[in-house]
Amino acid sequence: MPHRVSADNLSDLVRGVLAGKNRAIARAITLVESASPLRDELLEQLRECAEPASHRADGGSRVIGITGPPGAGKSTLIGELVAVARMAGEKVAVLAVDPSSPFSGGALLGDRLRMDRHGLDPGVYIRSMASRGRTGGLSPSALETVSVLTAAGFGTIIVESVGVGQSEVGILTLADLVLVVLNPGAGDEIQALKAGVMEIGDIYVVNKADYPEAESMVRTLHAAVRESIHAVIEPRVLRTIATAGTGVEALHREIGERLEALNERGELESRRRRRITTALQEIAGDLFSEWVRAWIERHGLTDPQGGVPFGKLRRELAAALETITVREGCMDEEDAK
Repeated sequence: MPHRVSADNLSDLVRGVLAGKNRAIARAITLVESASPLRDELLEQLRECAEPASHRADGGSRVIGITGPPGAGKSTLIGELVAVARMAGEKVAVLAVDPSSPFSGGALLGDRLRMDRHGLDPGVYIRSMASRGRTGGLSPSALETVSVLTAAGFGTIIVESVGVGQSEVGILTLADLVLVVLNPGAGDEIQALKAGVMEIGDIYVVNKADYPEAESMVRTLHAAVRESIHAVIEPRVLRTIATAGTGVEALHREIGERLEALNERGELESRRRRRITTALQEIAGDLFSEWVRAWIERHGLTDPQGGVPFGKLRRELAAALETITVREGCMDEEDAK
């Protein structure tokens, strides 16, 4: 496969991804992250050519979101979870969203290093991505990357997001199921309750369950999930000791059972529909931001001496949106007046 991707050899890259070749997958994700003009064509070809979920032996990809505060042992737990999934015959991809380097904007790669023992397994693909400061704890291109991994045939896609809290609920827009990993003795249970994290998890994992404070945290979380009014199914609280592999098989089993329950209630399809809506909104937001930036430059409005032309900007944007709205048939011309 040629080193540089071009319109002429894009089909070769697509075939490589569909065949599950890790090198092709890596190049496709790099293309997606770079916002190359070929990105949209790549994603469209993958969408058209990928095997439908209904035809796949694994029933299609399941996306597991994992979040939690630094130091909770998320990466170690993911490494153990991957090992259990591989023993069950699953093909697993891990998308570890690292904090961005303040200098390069690239991922710091800490998570990748902690899971490197799976690096030689052809049934495992691990990728670190920079969050690039995006609130919600996810990389701006995470949704597109999941599409690439889905097309490549990974039955389980694990997405680890940065941090936990109200600004990290972006994991909800991406995952079929959300795990929140907490660390006993670090005040995480109180922080979780304050930050609204009890509204996002399907499974709460008390890792490092051999710590003396673990049982107190478990009791606090049990009380909190019983009062949850947002969950379709009452969340579970599980204990693990990731460094010893303790409780990981039970966690893997619970993930499967919880996904089946969500599917039976129609919630899994609802979440996946919301994922598509979010993806389209993200694209529209990025395009609109670019349009505004170009408009500002075109009209020379960055002169500090001229002040900020709030009124002019609002009028221009309103007119542009009105034109788009009428053209797309969302309202007729009379309503727009």
